[in-house]
Formats: sequence, structure tokens, C-alpha cells
Amino acid sequence: MESAMKRILAVLSILCLAAPLPAGAVTLKLATMSPDGTNWMRAFRDAGKQIAKETQGRVKIRYYPGGVMGDDKSMLRKIRIGQLHGGALSAGGLASIHPDTQIYALPFVFRNYDEVEAARKEFDPIVLGKIKEGGFVSFGLVGGGFAYMMSNKRITTLDEARGHKIWVPEGDRISRISLESLGIAPVPLPITDVLTGIQTGLIDTLSAPPTVTIALQWHTGVKHLTNLPLLYIYGSLVISEKVFGEISPEDQAVMQRVLTKTQTKLDAAGRTDDQSALEALRKQGITFDDTNPREAALWRQKVTQAMDGLSGEGAMSPELMQRLRAYLGKVRGGG
Repeated sequence: MESAMKRILAVLSILCLAAPLPAGAVTLKLATMSPDGTNWMRAFRDAGKQIAKETQGRVKIRYYPGGVMGDDKSMLRKIRIGQLHGGALSAGGLASIHPDTQIYALPFVFRNYDEVEAARKEFDPIVLGKIKEGGFVSFGLVGGGFAYMMSNKRITTLDEARGHKIWVPEGDRISRISLESLGIAPVPLPITDVLTGIQTGLIDTLSAPPTVTIALQWHTGVKHLTNLPLLYIYGSLVISEKVFGEISPEDQAVMQRVLTKTQTKLDAAGRTDDQSALEALRKQGITFDDTNPREAALWRQKVTQAMDGLSGEGAMSPELMQRLRAYLGKVRGGG
């Protein structure tokens, strides 16, 4: 009798281990360029655990960090064929969903964080609406700080910049046209090839936020930082609206609450993280080179003219661009 009972318990144990997932269960596959161990990944892994707990296992998230699924372009292609369900996309990736989502990423549109914070209160709902129009669900935008030009030599004037091999993200039309408007021939590369490009000399200059530069070890190949904010970097974790719609309304609500809270927290920390990363670069011996106001104004003027031409070609809404500029004009004028 005891032996039979043991056999029954053993069978029951096996059946429990092989038990199917709860009805309607789904495992969402989400990719990101962010390496494991970063604040971003720690926060989103914690969010995934909370979502699994609150949905009683009906919704689980599997992350693919560190660019193992490729850059934004590769991620979007895999989302469209169903290999992935979503990912953390930069402004360049979001632009492939809807061109107007890149409105904050125009070079020299912002001069400081006060302008960024004022504009985002007004324009974030518009950007999130454009993401939805493109067939994706976003849980908010996360700022990644300002991008700065970093090189192995001092760059404070256009003449100095024109002698360098400057990287632009592959497929990033705005960055390419911006550099071309300054008389610079850019070198397009996927983000995953930047470190190798620096190490081999294929490129000698890049533009990126300090946090990204440190996280991806790009800072090891540069010695100078041009102390002029070029553009505001941001992104968002997005999920295919089709896939999200297949999840029950109750579980959708859990995901909305948890992921929105996570992205809001990361966004709030962005400015502090950016400043800390700048100080870390200083401590590692990178020289910060200032440009004179007249030179900075020249860069802004040439790039702004190029962006006006780009919007006229339908790359983004001219009306939205002008609306943002008018808003920032009021912020700068105090009215």
C-alpha cells in the first residue's frame, strides 16, 4: 500500500511539473540594445517579475538585452514577422513607426534640460499618439540625456570637424543630413559595430549620450568631448498593438500600470544619470572642449536650415516642427 501511494505521488509530481500554463498565458519577447546589468534592464526585469506575479503567470516577459536581436531596424523587422513582440526603441527606431515621433530628436532643437522638460509636458501626448497610430503600444518616453560629439582629437570648429570620420547610425537620415549640411561626410554603421569601428579606425568620432557611451564601452576609444549639446536622446519600450490586444483587459491594465510606472521612474532618473556620466567621463581623463558662441550659432543655423528642407520633403510634419519651435521661443522669452 505504501509503495503504491509513493508511485501515485510520483506520478502526480510529474503531472504538476508538466502542467500547462494558465489559460490565455503569453510570453512576450522584448529586445533592447541596453546591456544586462544596467539600470534600465534591472528595472524592466523587476517589472517583468511583478507582471508575472500580478497576472498569476498569464503574462511573462522574456528579454533579449545587449543588442543580441540587432539594432532598431532589425528589431522592428523581427516584430513584424512575429519573431519578437516588442522592444526598447530609440527615437530613430520610433521614426520608422511614425516620422513625427522624432520631433524631439532634431539637432539643436533644445539647448538645456529646462527646455526639454517644458516641451515634453506639452508634446509627449502627441508623440505617444503617433506611436499608437503606427500600430504600437507605448508606456511612456524615457529620456537618455543629450548627445555630445566625442573624438580622439579636439573638435570645436567646423574646420576641425571636417577632417574626421564621424559615425552616424545606419538609416538615421536626420543625423546624416545634419552632418552633410556642415560639409562633413558621415560614416554610417549599425550601433552594434560602433565599438569595433572605433578600435579599427573605421571611425574616429561619434555622437552619443555619456550614459550610452559608458554602457557600451565606446568611451574607451575617445579622448575629447565637444561641450555642446547636439540633440536630445530618448526612446520607449513598445509592444505590437496586435499582440497586446490579444491579452485580456485585466492583464493589459496590469501591464499598463507596471510598465508606465517603470518608464516614468527611469525617465525621472535620466537627467541625474546624464550628469553623473559626464562627471565619470571627466574622471577618466576625457577633455571637455568648449565652442565659442559664434561657432555654436553657425552650427545651429546650418543644421536648422537642413531640417527645414527635410520637413518640406515629408520626413515629418512641418506644422508640428514649427509648433515646437514656437513653443520653445516662448519658453526662452519667458512668455
